[in-house]
Amino acid sequence: MTLTDIAIVGVGKIARDQHLPAIAEGGQFRLAATVSRSGGVERVENFDTLDALLEARPGIGVISFCTPPQVRYEGARAALEAGRHVMLEKPPGASLSEVEDLRALAGEKGLTLYATWHSRHADGVAGARAWLADKRVQSVRIDWKEDVRVWHPGQVWIWEAGGLGVFDPAINAFSILTEILPVPIHVTGAELRFPSNCETPIAADVSFAGPHGLTATADLDFLYEGDPFWTMAIETDGGMLTLTQGGAVLEVPGDRQGEGWGDQPGIHGEYPRLYSEMARLLAAGQSEVDTRPLTLVADAFMLGRRVDVAPFTDPTLKET
Repeated sequence: MTLTDIAIVGVGKIARDQHLPAIAEGGQFRLAATVSRSGGVERVENFDTLDALLEARPGIGVISFCTPPQVRYEGARAALEAGRHVMLEKPPGASLSEVEDLRALAGEKGLTLYATWHSRHADGVAGARAWLADKRVQSVRIDWKEDVRVWHPGQVWIWEAGGLGVFDPAINAFSILTEILPVPIHVTGAELRFPSNCETPIAADVSFAGPHGLTATADLDFLYEGDPFWTMAIETDGGMLTLTQGGAVLEVPGDRQGEGWGDQPGIHGEYPRLYSEMARLLAAGQSEVDTRPLTLVADAFMLGRRVDVAPFTDPTLKET
């Protein structure tokens, strides 16, 4: 089997924890180069800039962007302009208009653009979508809580405009919700709690509504100590569905699916499945760009009431 050469832009925590193992184990791609100013990957050619890679390595046809969303657009556009297929870590951009522009450009050039949502590939998600397909959804309760100091240690970008704050993890819940619900849902209001020294919220309560009286709430917390708490409970006319462990474990009346993450949180096949899907899209000459999760976040910011809270402190935080 011939492997497709791929390059990663941004060799940070998410790339090392998830993308690199997924590429190495997936059998569809070969890591041919990286772009990073802080060090690449051993025995793989590294470039300081994307422009240098695009000029020196015309044979690399796929670029996977793992940079923070605020700096992703220019690079992704340059890669598409250079005729490369593009894969985007979530969220796909700092704004909806950026992503729409990339979608249009990829279409014009006949290239694949894949805006990934890794949580949609958790073990319980496909089963949840199938079970809900013929149900009438009455209410949804989302609790998405984790400690930013554990999951994003020392990272400044998440507190800067465009970094999303608590919505960086919460968008995973929104990506699952928009994937499994058989009806559309929209934001009706939000309370956003901003530390006085941050440009993005550290906690939020969001309310939603949908057809036929459907209501939903999300309790989001980025300072939750202890094990992460990623759950979703959906009440239907056929009983209660619950997804726990970020979508890994599904429970419906009379059935339970999924083994959870055990000793390796997050290493649960989600990213290998992303790269398998990218390979499928390339073979079919297709793109996949679903902006619904990002739309819900944008609407929460538009409709949200700001509440100022205590400054955020993190002993590992360093300016970069």
